[in-house]
Amino acid sequence: MSWLQALLIAVLQGASELFPVSSLGHAVILPALLGWDLDQNGPSFLPFLVVLHVGTAAALLLYFWRDWTRLASTLMGFGSPEECAAGRRLTGLILLATLPAVIFGFALEKPLRHLFGTPVIAAVFLIVNGLVLFFGDRLRRAAVDRADGNDLGQMSWRDALIVGFCQCGALIPGISRSGATMVGGLLRGLHHEAAAHFSFLIATPIIIGAAILEIPKMLRQPGGGSITEIALLSGLVAGIVAFVSVWFLMRYFRKHDFQALNPFAYYCWAVGILALGVFALER
Repeated sequence: MSWLQALLIAVLQGASELFPVSSLGHAVILPALLGWDLDQNGPSFLPFLVVLHVGTAAALLLYFWRDWTRLASTLMGFGSPEECAAGRRLTGLILLATLPAVIFGFALEKPLRHLFGTPVIAAVFLIVNGLVLFFGDRLRRAAVDRADGNDLGQMSWRDALIVGFCQCGALIPGISRSGATMVGGLLRGLHHEAAAHFSFLIATPIIIGAAILEIPKMLRQPGGGSITEIALLSGLVAGIVAFVSVWFLMRYFRKHDFQALNPFAYYCWAVGILALGVFALER
């Protein structure tokens, strides 16, 4: 992988990881569309993507530093009893929502690994992702009518677990982690801003956990030193782009709380159909 290729993927990762359009799907499709000679099934490709996700996680930690500082302080007993109880409850919800992806990720890592190098499958599931966004947004109104509240403070343990199971869909390239979890939150009665907020909070532990598993594998690969240099710079670029992305998205969802996922659904359909058309012509 050249420096230019790595940096282009990093920019794409930073922009698409938080937008509900599947960064992993884009990372699989883009090299195939551009004719890059990359071994996406190689043992170093997935760890490289994980380094980019670390940059994204750093951006999320920086943007939501007040949330994480408050959660840490309440876990240590700082604050009023009500604040400590609320902070510990939210921490528990985040951990609960993280568990399904951890369990299924371990169980399905080997069966799903070959999908990371299959652009056609990624393109198909990108179209599926658009359908999830489109119809999930429309089903939200009934969920809001059933919900007792629509902010993080009134999420139930069941709500968090359902959002966590939605996150498992992102194990397939083309299905967006943020999109699936946002739709899960919407279907449990959250506003778009609150759904996005919780989605970004639960992204951090799952991304860091994946990094802990995959980065040592990358370092053990032949020639890993040069790959690591590219990966570290790419991770920095991805982090900067991701910070700008989350800044934009939180403001976007704050101002748009009705069919706000429509533009992303249309984008997924367009890219998925275009990619499938190009792949068909190349046969």
